[in-house]
Amino acid sequence: MENKPTIIRLEHLYKSYFLGKEEIPVLKDINLKVQKNEYVALMGPSGSGKSTLMNILGCLDQPTSGKYFLNDIDVSTMNDNELAHIRNKFIGFVFQTFHLLPRNTALENVEMPLIYAGLPKKERTEKARIALEKVGLADRMHHKPNELSGGQRQRVAIARALVNQPSLILADEPTGNLDSKTSIEIMNLLEQIYQQGNTIVLVTHEEDISKYARRIIRLKDGQIYADETVHQEINSPK
Repeated sequence: MENKPTIIRLEHLYKSYFLGKEEIPVLKDINLKVQKNEYVALMGPSGSGKSTLMNILGCLDQPTSGKYFLNDIDVSTMNDNELAHIRNKFIGFVFQTFHLLPRNTALENVEMPLIYAGLPKKERTEKARIALEKVGLADRMHHKPNELSGGQRQRVAIARALVNQPSLILADEPTGNLDSKTSIEIMNLLEQIYQQGNTIVLVTHEEDISKYARRIIRLKDGQIYADETVHQEINSPK
């Protein structure tokens, strides 16, 4: 097996929330490695801890204890400003509800991470244009979200996730608001992105969606109880 760089490394990771003096443990002793160009699905019932784990992987939350290394950088003790810098540099997000700015065009939405990165206008417009072309929206660049279908809005969100060429793409229930046909189209698009060498971590509660990944991590009661390899043939595009 080819020895690829490790993108994600979790070591004895715990996460608790506190209600007054009561501690509510959510993640318990999570140990996990994800290498470059892996396609991993996180699965588990409601309350299993998968959303909390996703938030920690996305540097939106921090562990109570333990270590999280992203590209060999220890991000587990960083402050909010440092985490924001890491998110913008290394992570592309795809959310169930798209999170597009309603008054901005598709092109302007895709440009947003590049504005935070400090790129000049001409360069970020060109990068955003290329990203939208890659997801098949060359003819919709100047449309606003309310002028796009659900599938097209998710394509804009995927283009925005890709525009900074991140180390890691986190897709949180990316087909949750889409019909079956559009869901297949979006999952096939993510498959293409994976085939181009990207690392994807997908959160889903749907078994058929999880089968697009190459590896399924199953959580229950805040712990990993299964780490499965998905048979390759299942992933052939529909």
